[in-house]
Amino acid sequence: MYKGKTICVVVPAYNEEKLIGRVIETMPDFVDKIVIVDDVSKDNTVKVVKRYENPLEGRLILIEHEKNKGVGGAIATGYKWARDNRIDVSVVMAGDAQMNPADLPNFLDPVVGNEVDYTKGNRLFTGDAFRVIPKSRYFGNSALSLLTKIASGYWHIADSQSGYTATSLKVLQSLDLDRIYKRFGMPNDILVKLNIYNFRVRDIPTTPVYNIGEKSGIKIWKVIFSISFLLVKRFFWRMKEKYVIRDFHPLVFFYGLAFMLLTLSLPLLGRLIYVWITTGNIPKVNALALMFALIAGLQSLFFAMWFDMEYNKDLK
Repeated sequence: MYKGKTICVVVPAYNEEKLIGRVIETMPDFVDKIVIVDDVSKDNTVKVVKRYENPLEGRLILIEHEKNKGVGGAIATGYKWARDNRIDVSVVMAGDAQMNPADLPNFLDPVVGNEVDYTKGNRLFTGDAFRVIPKSRYFGNSALSLLTKIASGYWHIADSQSGYTATSLKVLQSLDLDRIYKRFGMPNDILVKLNIYNFRVRDIPTTPVYNIGEKSGIKIWKVIFSISFLLVKRFFWRMKEKYVIRDFHPLVFFYGLAFMLLTLSLPLLGRLIYVWITTGNIPKVNALALMFALIAGLQSLFFAMWFDMEYNKDLK
């Protein structure tokens, strides 16, 4: 236990035979349960984990999927176990030992103290982040972090792809865990859903760990495209759920006006360029209409973002 609260660590694992033992061996003693969810690994991950079952005397829980569900699906399985066993705080740590167990108390303290409902790692706080994190991941993460701010309403968070998190039991009892996104966009998806319930979220500085023998199967640009598409859908879903169905806020009109005007500016820009190329002249009415659409559209967009920031400013 940690400060009177039961703690479990959910470890999604897929082909982690090289480093899963390190994750288990370095787990702090105050962690009550280590819930490893094997997502149909093709290597010896399960065999390695089973070597630790007897020495840990019931502290280690191994759940084996019959069908591969993705990292989000594995985390959801672990969350369900924690929820059903009424664990006070559930932490997620990867099976490739990239999450420093020494940082764990920093994640737990705000949740245990009821300051927030959900904490997540932020590897970008440290000065070494740009040097340690592979450049493609760093820039991809930065782009997705910006999109996640807009989609989720948590404008104060960054490093949206960090899977190092701590979650209260109340969160797990509130969310529909069967509908969590099953693949690599799970951290982004869950942030949007947390915002619907007005849960408090806080970033925790954590040390980036790379080059310890981990092997990533992530194709960066493919993941960026798929998660970006997910975030666009989740943005509109949040607008509907939070600002139309559960409550009402005029920011939905500002966002709607912004999208309409900015979309209108595209054909206006196209026509202006076409006329300029073919005749050498810039049509004045076209130019004025384009300027109006762009200026009014951007103003509406910024007003909508500002309203969203103000509405969610206390959720940290």
